[in-house]
Amino acid sequence: MTSSNSKKEVELADIKADASRKKDETVAGAEVVEEEVVGGAKVRRRGVYLLPNLFTTGSLFSGFYAIVAAMHGNFENAAIAIFICMILDGLDGRVARLTNTQSAFGAEYDSLADMVAFGVAPALVAFTWTLSDLGKIGWVAAFIYVAGAALRLARFNTQIGSVDKKYFVGLPSPSAAAVVAGTVWTLHTLEHSIWLSYGAVLIVAGAGVLMVSNILFYSFKEFDLKGRVPFVAILVVVLIYAVIATAPAQVLLGGFLLYTVSGPFQALQRWRKKKRQAS
Repeated sequence: MTSSNSKKEVELADIKADASRKKDETVAGAEVVEEEVVGGAKVRRRGVYLLPNLFTTGSLFSGFYAIVAAMHGNFENAAIAIFICMILDGLDGRVARLTNTQSAFGAEYDSLADMVAFGVAPALVAFTWTLSDLGKIGWVAAFIYVAGAALRLARFNTQIGSVDKKYFVGLPSPSAAAVVAGTVWTLHTLEHSIWLSYGAVLIVAGAGVLMVSNILFYSFKEFDLKGRVPFVAILVVVLIYAVIATAPAQVLLGGFLLYTVSGPFQALQRWRKKKRQAS
């Protein structure tokens, strides 16, 4: 009798232990677990960092808001929201590095948020604004942009650490989004016409193609913001802010258009130089 009771107690203990193990596995499966190097040893930790992901979430929210605003015909707010995405996207990575809170989860979350903010949102804003007037041509142009942004982000993620940090391969998606959003912001008050719609097709589809091209664009990553500069540099910054404040839509569009054109222009210059050397 005693032996039978002992056997049942052992079986009951095994059942409880198995149930506890499955519960722990369920909790671990619902939680993010990442490996970090602490003191030269790998340590598994649960959870995510809040601070940098707050900026990423803000960028995602701004991108979603841009889509909603465009659907309601508020194209100015939609374009401004995309530029806010750019500011927040630039802050999340820098905050993560400054606070030493980089993580694989943050990198993946940032890429997904960028796809919405710089891929889907600009395309839908442009489509709602004027591309929809062209029917199939309009939505194909918007899709080229979305596909270009997705491919650009995927290629960027796979090339981290294997390409020269001085350059981006292909037009960066935030810059492409700025060109599209700046165009909408600058021209949204104009009366719709066939020429305006086809001009938007060239800009939107062209930005999508440039994102997946092999053209090199200067990354400004070697620009040192921590070093000392002449006093006059502060005056230049003040003047830049003043110029942007006078006509933000036109100035931002012009600046990003110049950056977009700089890539093909430098590529053409390098091609001519190689041709002269070969001859």
